[in-house]
Amino acid sequence: MKNNPLQKLGTLGQSIWLDYIRRDIIASGDLRLMIEEDGLRGMTSNPSIFEKAIAESHLYDQDIRDLALRKKDVKAIYEAISQQDVKNAADEFRNVYVKTEGKDGYVSLEVNPHLAHDTNGTIEEARRLWSELDRPNVLIKVPATSEGLPAIRQLISEGINVNVTLLFGIPRYKQVIKMYIAGIKARIDQGKPVKNIESVASFFLSRIDAVIDPKEQDFVASGGEQVHFATKIRGQVAISSAKIAYKIYKETFESEQFFKLGASPQRLLWASTSPKNPNYSDIKYVEALIGPETINTIPLETLEAYRNHGDPSLRLESNLDQASWVMSELSEVGIDIKKITKKLENDGVKSFIKAFDQLMEALTKKLSV
Repeated sequence: MKNNPLQKLGTLGQSIWLDYIRRDIIASGDLRLMIEEDGLRGMTSNPSIFEKAIAESHLYDQDIRDLALRKKDVKAIYEAISQQDVKNAADEFRNVYVKTEGKDGYVSLEVNPHLAHDTNGTIEEARRLWSELDRPNVLIKVPATSEGLPAIRQLISEGINVNVTLLFGIPRYKQVIKMYIAGIKARIDQGKPVKNIESVASFFLSRIDAVIDPKEQDFVASGGEQVHFATKIRGQVAISSAKIAYKIYKETFESEQFFKLGASPQRLLWASTSPKNPNYSDIKYVEALIGPETINTIPLETLEAYRNHGDPSLRLESNLDQASWVMSELSEVGIDIKKITKKLENDGVKSFIKAFDQLMEALTKKLSV
Protein backbone atom coordinates (compact mmCIF):
# COMPACT_ATOMS: atom_id res chain seq x y z
CA MET A 1 0.00 0.00 0.00
CA LYS A 2 2.87 2.36 -0.83
CA ASN A 3 0.57 4.79 -2.65
CA ASN A 4 -2.12 4.82 0.03
CA PRO A 5 -2.83 8.52 0.79
CA LEU A 6 -3.84 7.58 4.35
CA GLN A 7 -0.38 6.18 4.98
CA LYS A 8 1.22 9.35 3.64
CA LEU A 9 -0.69 11.45 6.19
CA GLY A 10 1.33 9.67 8.86
CA THR A 11 4.60 10.67 7.20
CA LEU A 12 3.37 14.28 7.31
CA GLY A 13 2.86 14.05 11.06
CA GLN A 14 -0.91 13.67 11.19
CA SER A 15 -2.62 10.72 12.87
CA ILE A 16 -5.81 9.31 11.39
CA TRP A 17 -8.31 7.90 13.86
CA LEU A 18 -11.59 6.21 13.00
CA ASP A 19 -14.79 7.89 14.19
CA TYR A 20 -16.71 4.65 14.39
CA ILE A 21 -16.95 1.52 16.50
CA ARG A 22 -18.91 -1.68 16.04
CA ARG A 23 -18.20 -5.19 17.18
CA ASP A 24 -18.08 -6.78 13.74
CA ILE A 25 -15.16 -4.70 12.44
CA ILE A 26 -13.11 -5.84 15.43
CA ALA A 27 -14.12 -9.51 15.29
CA SER A 28 -13.74 -9.78 11.51
CA GLY A 29 -10.19 -8.46 11.47
CA ASP A 30 -11.18 -5.39 9.43
CA LEU A 31 -9.92 -3.04 12.13
CA ARG A 32 -6.56 -4.78 12.26
CA LEU A 33 -6.34 -4.54 8.47
CA MET A 34 -6.97 -0.78 8.60
CA ILE A 35 -4.26 -0.44 11.24
CA GLU A 36 -1.79 -2.35 9.07
CA GLU A 37 -2.71 -1.06 5.59
CA ASP A 38 -4.09 2.44 6.24
CA GLY A 39 -1.89 3.38 9.15
CA LEU A 40 -4.94 3.88 11.38
CA ARG A 41 -3.76 5.06 14.80
CA GLY A 42 -6.84 5.33 16.99
CA MET A 43 -10.61 5.27 17.32
CA THR A 44 -13.32 7.52 18.74
CA SER A 45 -16.89 6.81 19.75
CA ASN A 46 -19.86 8.82 20.95
CA PRO A 47 -23.47 8.12 22.02
CA SER A 48 -24.71 8.47 18.42
CA ILE A 49 -22.24 5.88 17.15
CA PHE A 50 -23.19 3.38 19.86
CA GLU A 51 -26.88 4.07 19.31
CA LYS A 52 -26.55 3.06 15.65
CA ALA A 53 -24.29 0.10 16.39
CA ILE A 54 -26.48 -1.45 19.09
CA ALA A 55 -29.99 -0.39 18.06
CA GLU A 56 -29.64 -0.91 14.30
CA SER A 57 -28.00 -4.33 14.29
CA HIS A 58 -28.42 -7.77 15.84
CA LEU A 59 -24.74 -8.05 16.76
CA TYR A 60 -25.42 -7.43 20.43
CA ASP A 61 -28.72 -9.25 20.88
CA GLN A 62 -27.25 -12.32 22.59
CA ASP A 63 -25.24 -10.19 25.01
CA ILE A 64 -28.34 -8.15 25.77
CA ARG A 65 -30.31 -11.29 26.57
CA ASP A 66 -27.50 -12.72 28.72
CA LEU A 67 -27.12 -9.50 30.68
CA ALA A 68 -30.89 -9.26 31.15
CA LEU A 69 -30.89 -12.75 32.65
CA ARG A 70 -28.37 -11.45 35.16
CA LYS A 71 -30.93 -8.77 36.14
CA LYS A 72 -28.97 -5.87 34.59
CA ASP A 73 -30.99 -2.75 33.73
CA VAL A 74 -30.71 -1.05 30.33
CA LYS A 75 -28.06 1.43 31.44
CA ALA A 76 -25.90 -1.35 32.88
CA ILE A 77 -26.38 -3.36 29.69
CA TYR A 78 -25.25 -0.42 27.55
CA GLU A 79 -22.21 0.15 29.74
CA ALA A 80 -21.20 -3.51 29.64
CA ILE A 81 -21.51 -3.64 25.84
CA SER A 82 -19.82 -0.31 25.12
CA GLN A 83 -16.98 -0.97 27.55
CA GLN A 84 -16.33 -4.40 26.05
CA ASP A 85 -16.11 -2.91 22.55
CA VAL A 86 -13.74 -0.20 23.73
CA LYS A 87 -11.56 -2.73 25.56
CA ASN A 88 -11.39 -5.00 22.51
CA ALA A 89 -10.56 -2.07 20.23
CA ALA A 90 -7.92 -0.78 22.66
CA ASP A 91 -6.31 -4.21 22.64
CA GLU A 92 -6.16 -4.09 18.83
CA PHE A 93 -4.43 -0.72 19.03
CA ARG A 94 -2.03 -1.74 21.79
CA ASN A 95 0.88 -2.31 19.39
CA VAL A 96 0.34 1.19 17.95
CA TYR A 97 0.40 2.56 21.48
CA VAL A 98 3.67 0.79 22.21
CA LYS A 99 5.35 1.67 18.91
CA THR A 100 4.45 5.36 19.25
CA GLU A 101 5.53 5.39 22.91
CA GLY A 102 2.04 6.28 24.10
CA LYS A 103 1.38 9.03 21.59
CA ASP A 104 -1.26 7.14 19.57
CA GLY A 105 -3.28 3.94 19.74
CA TYR A 106 -6.15 5.36 21.81
CA VAL A 107 -9.85 4.50 21.89
CA SER A 108 -12.34 6.99 23.39
CA LEU A 109 -15.46 6.43 25.48
CA GLU A 110 -17.73 9.29 26.52
CA VAL A 111 -19.27 9.97 29.90
CA ASN A 112 -23.07 9.88 30.00
CA PRO A 113 -24.17 13.00 28.05
CA HIS A 114 -26.78 13.72 30.72
CA LEU A 115 -23.82 14.78 32.89
CA ALA A 116 -22.60 17.48 30.49
CA HIS A 117 -23.65 20.24 32.90
CA ASP A 118 -22.75 18.38 36.09
CA THR A 119 -19.10 18.84 37.09
CA ASN A 120 -19.03 16.43 40.02
CA GLY A 121 -21.09 13.83 38.17
CA THR A 122 -18.71 14.00 35.22
CA ILE A 123 -15.67 13.57 37.44
CA GLU A 124 -17.17 10.59 39.28
CA GLU A 125 -18.27 8.82 36.10
CA ALA A 126 -14.95 9.48 34.34
CA ARG A 127 -13.08 7.97 37.29
CA ARG A 128 -15.32 4.92 37.22
CA LEU A 129 -15.02 4.40 33.45
CA TRP A 130 -11.24 4.83 33.60
CA SER A 131 -11.01 2.21 36.34
CA GLU A 132 -13.39 -0.25 34.68
CA LEU A 133 -11.78 0.00 31.25
CA ASP A 134 -8.39 -0.61 32.85
CA ARG A 135 -6.37 0.17 29.73
CA PRO A 136 -3.58 2.76 29.42
CA ASN A 137 -4.59 3.51 25.82
CA VAL A 138 -8.11 4.80 26.39
CA LEU A 139 -9.38 8.36 26.58
CA ILE A 140 -12.42 9.45 28.57
CA LYS A 141 -14.46 11.97 26.61
CA VAL A 142 -15.58 15.04 28.55
CA PRO A 143 -17.61 17.81 26.85
CA ALA A 144 -16.12 21.30 26.71
CA THR A 145 -19.06 22.88 28.53
CA SER A 146 -18.45 25.46 31.23
CA GLU A 147 -19.19 22.71 33.77
CA GLY A 148 -16.87 20.32 31.95
CA LEU A 149 -13.86 22.63 32.24
CA PRO A 150 -13.12 22.09 35.96
CA ALA A 151 -13.70 18.37 35.44
CA ILE A 152 -10.96 18.36 32.79
CA ARG A 153 -8.52 19.98 35.21
CA GLN A 154 -9.36 17.55 38.00
CA LEU A 155 -9.16 14.43 35.85
CA ILE A 156 -5.82 15.41 34.33
CA SER A 157 -4.47 16.06 37.83
CA GLU A 158 -5.47 12.48 38.70
CA GLY A 159 -3.63 11.05 35.69
CA ILE A 160 -6.75 10.20 33.69
CA ASN A 161 -6.47 10.60 29.91
CA VAL A 162 -9.10 13.02 28.58
CA ASN A 163 -10.56 13.63 25.14
CA VAL A 164 -12.20 17.06 25.34
CA THR A 165 -15.19 16.85 23.04
CA LEU A 166 -17.86 19.18 21.57
CA LEU A 167 -15.38 22.01 21.13
CA PHE A 168 -16.48 24.64 18.61
CA GLY A 169 -15.01 28.05 19.40
CA ILE A 170 -11.61 29.66 19.87
CA PRO A 171 -12.42 31.30 23.26
CA ARG A 172 -13.52 27.94 24.66
CA TYR A 173 -10.43 26.28 23.21
CA LYS A 174 -8.23 28.72 25.13
CA GLN A 175 -10.08 27.76 28.31
CA VAL A 176 -9.56 24.06 27.58
CA ILE A 177 -5.80 24.61 27.18
CA LYS A 178 -5.75 26.51 30.46
CA MET A 179 -7.52 23.66 32.28
CA TYR A 180 -5.20 21.04 30.80
CA ILE A 181 -2.07 22.89 31.86
CA ALA A 182 -3.59 23.62 35.28
CA GLY A 183 -4.23 19.90 35.71
CA ILE A 184 -0.65 19.07 34.73
CA LYS A 185 0.73 21.63 37.19
CA ALA A 186 -1.52 20.34 39.97
CA ARG A 187 -0.21 16.84 39.39
CA ILE A 188 3.39 18.05 39.44
CA ASP A 189 2.67 19.84 42.73
CA GLN A 190 1.55 16.47 44.13
CA GLY A 191 4.90 15.00 43.14
CA LYS A 192 3.28 12.67 40.62
CA PRO A 193 4.47 11.86 37.06
CA VAL A 194 2.98 13.60 34.04
CA LYS A 195 4.95 12.00 31.22
CA ASN A 196 2.36 9.36 30.32
CA ILE A 197 -0.75 11.56 30.51
CA GLU A 198 -2.40 12.11 27.13
CA SER A 199 -5.19 14.49 26.19
CA VAL A 200 -6.70 15.73 22.94
CA ALA A 201 -8.95 18.71 22.21
CA SER A 202 -11.61 17.69 19.69
CA PHE A 203 -12.58 20.63 17.48
CA PHE A 204 -15.89 20.00 15.69
CA LEU A 205 -15.82 21.49 12.20
CA SER A 206 -18.48 20.76 9.59
CA ARG A 207 -21.31 21.76 11.91
CA ILE A 208 -19.89 25.30 12.02
CA ASP A 209 -20.14 25.72 8.25
CA ALA A 210 -23.57 24.05 8.24
CA VAL A 211 -24.88 26.89 10.43
CA ILE A 212 -23.02 29.80 8.82
CA ASP A 213 -23.36 28.91 5.12
CA PRO A 214 -27.10 29.75 4.98
CA LYS A 215 -26.27 33.21 6.35
CA GLU A 216 -23.76 33.66 3.55
CA GLN A 217 -26.49 32.87 1.04
CA ASP A 218 -28.45 35.79 2.47
CA PHE A 219 -25.46 38.05 1.76
CA VAL A 220 -25.40 36.90 -1.85
CA ALA A 221 -29.07 37.71 -2.20
CA SER A 222 -28.53 41.21 -0.80
CA GLY A 223 -26.03 42.09 -3.57
CA GLY A 224 -23.28 44.71 -3.50
CA GLU A 225 -20.15 44.24 -1.41
CA GLN A 226 -21.89 41.51 0.57
CA VAL A 227 -21.60 39.19 -2.43
CA HIS A 228 -17.81 39.47 -2.45
CA PHE A 229 -17.65 38.78 1.27
CA ALA A 230 -19.96 35.76 1.02
CA THR A 231 -17.85 34.31 -1.80
CA LYS A 232 -14.69 34.66 0.28
CA ILE A 233 -16.02 32.95 3.41
CA ARG A 234 -18.41 30.33 2.03
CA GLY A 235 -17.37 27.01 3.53
CA GLN A 236 -14.26 28.56 5.06
CA VAL A 237 -15.24 29.51 8.62
CA ALA A 238 -14.66 26.06 10.16
CA ILE A 239 -11.31 25.66 8.42
CA SER A 240 -10.31 29.20 9.38
CA SER A 241 -11.21 28.47 13.01
CA ALA A 242 -9.09 25.33 12.92
CA LYS A 243 -6.10 27.21 11.50
CA ILE A 244 -6.33 29.86 14.21
CA ALA A 245 -6.65 27.11 16.84
CA TYR A 246 -3.51 25.40 15.50
CA LYS A 247 -1.60 28.68 15.68
CA ILE A 248 -2.61 28.96 19.35
CA TYR A 249 -1.65 25.32 19.90
CA LYS A 250 1.85 25.89 18.56
CA GLU A 251 2.37 29.12 20.50
CA THR A 252 1.37 27.32 23.71
CA PHE A 253 2.80 23.85 23.44
CA GLU A 254 6.02 24.67 21.60
CA SER A 255 6.94 27.26 24.21
CA GLU A 256 9.85 26.87 26.60
CA GLN A 257 7.42 27.41 29.47
CA PHE A 258 5.38 24.34 28.59
CA PHE A 259 8.46 22.27 27.67
CA LYS A 260 9.75 22.68 31.23
CA LEU A 261 6.67 20.88 32.57
CA GLY A 262 7.79 17.65 30.91
CA ALA A 263 4.27 16.77 29.77
CA SER A 264 2.82 15.82 26.40
CA PRO A 265 1.09 18.57 24.42
CA GLN A 266 -2.69 18.38 24.28
CA ARG A 267 -2.99 17.68 20.58
CA LEU A 268 -5.75 19.13 18.43
CA LEU A 269 -8.14 16.58 16.98
CA TRP A 270 -10.34 17.52 14.02
CA ALA A 271 -13.80 16.02 14.50
CA SER A 272 -17.12 16.26 12.65
CA THR A 273 -15.12 15.94 9.43
CA SER A 274 -17.86 14.52 7.22
CA PRO A 275 -19.26 17.45 5.17
CA LYS A 276 -22.89 18.30 5.81
CA ASN A 277 -23.15 20.11 2.45
CA PRO A 278 -23.37 17.60 -0.45
CA ASN A 279 -21.82 20.18 -2.76
CA TYR A 280 -18.55 20.09 -0.84
CA SER A 281 -15.79 17.60 -1.47
CA ASP A 282 -16.21 14.47 0.62
CA ILE A 283 -12.65 14.98 1.92
CA LYS A 284 -12.87 18.76 2.41
CA TYR A 285 -12.17 18.65 6.15
CA VAL A 286 -9.22 16.31 5.74
CA GLU A 287 -7.33 17.94 2.87
CA ALA A 288 -7.34 21.46 4.30
CA LEU A 289 -6.26 20.49 7.81
CA ILE A 290 -3.14 18.38 7.38
CA GLY A 291 -0.47 19.47 9.82
CA PRO A 292 2.15 17.98 12.16
CA GLU A 293 1.09 16.79 15.61
CA THR A 294 -2.61 16.82 14.78
CA ILE A 295 -5.27 14.12 14.61
CA ASN A 296 -8.21 13.77 12.24
CA THR A 297 -10.95 11.39 13.30
CA ILE A 298 -13.05 10.37 10.31
CA PRO A 299 -16.03 8.08 9.69
CA LEU A 300 -15.65 4.98 7.54
CA GLU A 301 -17.04 6.66 4.42
CA THR A 302 -14.51 9.50 4.65
CA LEU A 303 -11.68 7.07 5.32
CA GLU A 304 -12.57 5.10 2.20
CA ALA A 305 -12.93 8.30 0.17
CA TYR A 306 -9.52 9.56 1.25
CA ARG A 307 -7.92 6.22 0.51
CA ASN A 308 -9.43 6.49 -2.97
CA HIS A 309 -8.67 10.08 -3.96
CA GLY A 310 -6.82 11.90 -1.20
CA ASP A 311 -3.99 14.28 -2.07
CA PRO A 312 -1.87 14.63 1.09
CA SER A 313 0.12 17.82 1.55
CA LEU A 314 0.82 20.15 4.47
CA ARG A 315 -1.88 22.82 4.26
CA LEU A 316 -2.87 23.64 7.83
CA GLU A 317 -0.53 26.63 8.11
CA SER A 318 -1.14 28.00 4.63
CA ASN A 319 -3.17 31.21 4.09
CA LEU A 320 -3.16 32.12 7.78
CA ASP A 321 -3.74 35.78 6.93
CA GLN A 322 -6.86 34.79 5.01
CA ALA A 323 -8.08 32.72 7.94
CA SER A 324 -7.59 35.65 10.33
CA TRP A 325 -9.43 37.95 7.93
CA VAL A 326 -12.39 35.57 7.68
CA MET A 327 -12.77 35.37 11.45
CA SER A 328 -12.36 39.12 11.98
CA GLU A 329 -14.84 40.04 9.26
CA LEU A 330 -17.69 37.91 10.58
CA SER A 331 -18.69 40.48 13.19
CA GLU A 332 -18.59 43.23 10.56
CA VAL A 333 -21.54 41.63 8.79
CA GLY A 334 -23.47 40.78 11.91
CA ILE A 335 -22.38 37.17 12.42
CA ASP A 336 -21.75 36.58 16.12
CA ILE A 337 -19.42 33.57 16.02
CA LYS A 338 -19.32 33.31 19.83
CA LYS A 339 -23.09 33.06 19.96
CA ILE A 340 -23.12 30.52 17.14
CA THR A 341 -20.48 28.27 18.69
CA LYS A 342 -22.22 28.41 22.07
CA LYS A 343 -25.46 27.27 20.41
CA LEU A 344 -23.58 24.51 18.61
CA GLU A 345 -22.19 23.35 21.95
CA ASN A 346 -25.67 23.27 23.49
CA ASP A 347 -27.15 21.56 20.43
CA GLY A 348 -24.30 19.01 20.46
CA VAL A 349 -25.05 18.08 24.06
CA LYS A 350 -28.78 17.78 23.25
CA SER A 351 -28.00 15.62 20.21
CA PHE A 352 -25.90 13.19 22.26
CA ILE A 353 -28.54 13.09 25.00
CA LYS A 354 -31.18 12.30 22.38
CA ALA A 355 -29.04 9.51 20.92
CA PHE A 356 -28.39 8.11 24.40
CA ASP A 357 -32.09 8.16 25.29
CA GLN A 358 -33.02 6.54 21.97
CA LEU A 359 -30.51 3.81 22.71
CA MET A 360 -32.06 3.21 26.12
CA GLU A 361 -35.47 2.93 24.44
CA ALA A 362 -34.13 0.53 21.82
CA LEU A 363 -32.57 -1.66 24.50
CA THR A 364 -35.87 -1.69 26.38
CA LYS A 365 -37.67 -2.86 23.22
CA LYS A 366 -35.10 -5.58 22.61
CA LEU A 367 -35.62 -6.82 26.16
CA SER A 368 -39.40 -7.04 25.63
CA VAL A 369 -39.13 -9.25 22.53
